[in-house]
Amino acid sequence: MSDFYNPEVFISEEEIAMRVAALAHEITRDFPNSELVVICVLKGAFVFCSDLIKQIQLPLQLEFISLSSYHDSTQSSGHVKIDLDINVSIEGKHVLIVEDIVDTGLTINFLMNLLKSRNPKTLKLASLLYKPAKQIHDVKIDYLAFEVEDKFVIGYGLDYAGRYRELPYIGILNAGH
Repeated sequence: MSDFYNPEVFISEEEIAMRVAALAHEITRDFPNSELVVICVLKGAFVFCSDLIKQIQLPLQLEFISLSSYHDSTQSSGHVKIDLDINVSIEGKHVLIVEDIVDTGLTINFLMNLLKSRNPKTLKLASLLYKPAKQIHDVKIDYLAFEVEDKFVIGYGLDYAGRYRELPYIGILNAGH
């Protein structure tokens, strides 16, 4: 197969596993004797979220939300749409959003404002990746795995037009081409 189908490794499985374990430890430490509502942002964060919640040593409830702004492109459309909402009330609860990547900040800013309006006790953000070169909206990331340069990354749940999510590492789309 060509490099298009097996992109070069940008962040290895081992590096990801070490950072996920460290973030889970921080989250466990920050919410002693608490229950957590974890909201996984679909589809991109599902692999990261799965690995993360397996290591968080707290009782938790898992919910899913789906938002879209890319629509099979490498550039954000600038418009956020809710495709799937959570099924529980988060009022008065500790809430952790698990996101795949924060780049412009548009989608996560929209989501944070939406969830804040539902009156959680606390609202924190865990993100696998952060791309500061693309940031337009200020976003506070409480638990960050990796800061990356301005490349289109795929794998470990991240996709391009629905492909590459199954890669066990993070690669760069068309790296070196």
